[in-house]
Amino acid sequence: MEIRYLTVGPIETNCYILCDEKNKICAVIDPGAEARYIIRAVESAGCTPEKILLTHGHYDHTGGIEDLRGRWPDLKVYLHRADREAGDIMPSIFPPVPDTEDYGEGDNIFIGDLTVNVLDTPGHSKGSVILRCENALFTGDTLFAGDCGRTDLYGGDMNEMLASLKRIGGLDGDFLILPGHGETSNLDHEKLNNPWLRQALRLYF
Repeated sequence: MEIRYLTVGPIETNCYILCDEKNKICAVIDPGAEARYIIRAVESAGCTPEKILLTHGHYDHTGGIEDLRGRWPDLKVYLHRADREAGDIMPSIFPPVPDTEDYGEGDNIFIGDLTVNVLDTPGHSKGSVILRCENALFTGDTLFAGDCGRTDLYGGDMNEMLASLKRIGGLDGDFLILPGHGETSNLDHEKLNNPWLRQALRLYF
């Protein structure tokens, strides 16, 4: 497994390229903007993209999809149904993405020999998920280094956020935290230092 990332767009969204180096296949996670740079990064990795995986449906995580599909027309795009449906109500925040594949809790997505596990983690939006692959957690806008995602947009809910953070904090083992914005971290560090995660772990749901 190789993970490359770049920061794109005015809100500085982290876009990740998850590569199966053996089979030269990859997935693009949260291509938020500036598709030309994402295409260049994929090509420099020497892998063929098969899938786009979205941690949620906000515009700053989906803005590069159309141009990526222009370069690779067979790309499948995965998005939780709750955020796809939110596009019918708040298209300014959840721009509709045509021809998406639904995924959610308990699903496994295969990138060559890599297995990506999907965990539902609502709070930032109803359809927020985190993606677990080996020792890495792609946490979208649920868990940041030292912080958590906002809950004041459509579909956000602080109680759901805290429950999701508690779930992440209860995962067995340490993980590399790869958030949708900001710096990377690791789960053990966040358990000790992230005030929102610490609060969530003290609460009983």
